[in-house]
Amino acid sequence: MRDHLHEIMDFLAVAEERSFTRAAARRGVSQSALSHSVRGLETRLGVRLLTRTTRSVSATEAGQRLMQAVAPRLAEIEAEIAAVSELGEKVAGTIRITAIDHVVDWIIWPRLSPVLHRHPSLRVEISTDYRMVDIAAERFDIGIRWGDQVQKDMVAVRLTPDERICIVGSPAYFAAHGVPETPLDLMRHDCITLRLASSGGLYAWELVHEGRPVEVRVGGQAIFSSAYQMLQAAISGNGLAFVPETMVRPHVEAGLLQAVMAGSCPSFPGLHAYYTSRRHPTRALRTVVDALRGLDELAESGRSA
Repeated sequence: MRDHLHEIMDFLAVAEERSFTRAAARRGVSQSALSHSVRGLETRLGVRLLTRTTRSVSATEAGQRLMQAVAPRLAEIEAEIAAVSELGEKVAGTIRITAIDHVVDWIIWPRLSPVLHRHPSLRVEISTDYRMVDIAAERFDIGIRWGDQVQKDMVAVRLTPDERICIVGSPAYFAAHGVPETPLDLMRHDCITLRLASSGGLYAWELVHEGRPVEVRVGGQAIFSSAYQMLQAAISGNGLAFVPETMVRPHVEAGLLQAVMAGSCPSFPGLHAYYTSRRHPTRALRTVVDALRGLDELAESGRSA
């Protein structure tokens, strides 16, 4: 029975991650061992659970049925085990977090690093992803996204104030191409665009013109899937970027970038940490959420005062 459980957990990891590479890292085993385990389960059940191609992995109809039947029960078991562990004194367990890459550097790691030093039995796994992740289906404990992206049935905790997204370019770019003044002017400029991971389309810049929201479908030579690369391209003089103010502020202050069209750039709801309302918040989850909110730091300061 124990072997069956390990095989099922291996299968669920592959099906949820849609990748043997990511699933092997998640399970802490080699890809070959993971593949052998899943094939053993398929042989034991006499049915194919996964469709494998050179580029992707997906669950078959039988695999989807097994996922729907087993995954919720395993989640219940994990929740009960976590509840029992709450009776102890240690903060222990693994908390899986999904967020956008610059948020890891700006918010998550600076706030979690001290907590990990204080709680050696606590582990965090951080996945950077621009697509909107279903944290329940993909077995993440916490998602961190802008407030307007959080689903209504989630428990959401604000981490930052509202954030303005800025249009920036290098002084050299503006010297060569001029400074845009209205959203319509952007159509004549080389704009560095973002490929959306969820839809595959290009992100339309969400601006304000004469008090009304407008979406401007800009274009240019460079397309990226990460705000970091967009920022570097703007610093290099390759065009205009539309990126969070917290990312560009040091570069504007250093004179590497210039922000324009401030009146056309709206603020967006700040970053929120969210988790499913259907799960019992464990001590580990509460500790991580408090740290992300800055409450852990305040508590530590109070203890040392």
